[in-house]
Amino acid sequence: MRRSTTLTWGLSVLLALGASALGLSPVSAADAGSASGTVAAGRALSPGLVPALQRDLGLSAAQATARLRAEATATALAPKARRAAGAAYGGSWFDAGKDTLVVAVTDQAAADAVRAAGAAPVRVAHSEQTLNSAKALLDTRATSAAGAPAAVRSWHVDPRTNRVVAEVAAGAASEPAVAAFLAPARERGVLTVETSDSPAPRTLSAGTVGGDPYYINGNTRCSIGFSVVGGFVSAGHCGTPGSSVAGWDGSAMGSFVASSFPYNDYSYIAIGNGWWTVPVVLGWGTVSDVLVRGSGVAPVGSSICRSGSTTHWHCGTVLTQNETVNYAQGAVYQLTGTNVCAEPGDSGGSFITGDQAQGVTSGGWGNCSSGGQTWFQPVKEILSTYGLTLVTSS
Repeated sequence: MRRSTTLTWGLSVLLALGASALGLSPVSAADAGSASGTVAAGRALSPGLVPALQRDLGLSAAQATARLRAEATATALAPKARRAAGAAYGGSWFDAGKDTLVVAVTDQAAADAVRAAGAAPVRVAHSEQTLNSAKALLDTRATSAAGAPAAVRSWHVDPRTNRVVAEVAAGAASEPAVAAFLAPARERGVLTVETSDSPAPRTLSAGTVGGDPYYINGNTRCSIGFSVVGGFVSAGHCGTPGSSVAGWDGSAMGSFVASSFPYNDYSYIAIGNGWWTVPVVLGWGTVSDVLVRGSGVAPVGSSICRSGSTTHWHCGTVLTQNETVNYAQGAVYQLTGTNVCAEPGDSGGSFITGDQAQGVTSGGWGNCSSGGQTWFQPVKEILSTYGLTLVTSS
């Protein structure tokens, strides 16, 4: 981790006290669901979160505070509402205008059950299962030898429109290869094609820049995602198993134990050599450093913030979930899309909502001067895949 003078002092105190003195509690992949979304309404917010949302989302202090509380409630409610909807579930999202979790359902009985659970139901034509099966047809095509056409930027299920949405480069929607690739979802009657003149998404690793968080084999820089017992998680495109890792100060940290890219974009780095883990996301002086208390999944529409070694701390909203993004190196599946900006070197960095870990930065387009879009790999999948335990603060 890159540390300011203040943070270095603070972490030295943490190390001296030890985990038991701090009340740190690791959350395993198995218990992450039960431990997630536990931000009590009365719990103090991490200092700086409210000003960050004021700056990036244009909210007043009162609006930002109310939104963070409502999002914590929605995050905790989402699994219960999904169970209530059953097979009629069509997806969910956070309505920032009403501070409410909205749940799409395909029949009235499910709507009544969702309302009783405490969420706001809305009737739709297609279940999430139907939409996911149509999206899966595109995912399968992307794994074929031909892959996805470069002009097809990404595709995802949008619960708000109850459609499978594909983003295609402007002027390319009628190209034969694009039309053929999208045909399976179109034939299911659930496809919406959106055109965009934005740049193609790219991963966000970078060449060596002095003084920034961690370096791979001495020539690539990425950002730490979240501490897990034994090390940390980051992006898969940052390194391969066996790649050596040096810290922000150039000292040896450890090495990549596991990594997956493309198809996925996540990795696990084991540490030693005097390095230690703490449940902290750096605020870079923009906000106070944020403690991680769980990994409850923030619904679409929630506010979210990102910490990275190049552009530091920026916030925005969750736009999509389970989106497939077509990078030049190949498609990556089950990403979450945001309108938070990022730049090269931010890869692998933390996405967090309130005090709940969301995922690690994968890639995007744009920059933090003119804006853009960034995707992250959800942290729950990383924990589950590698059997890791998230380090959290009680």
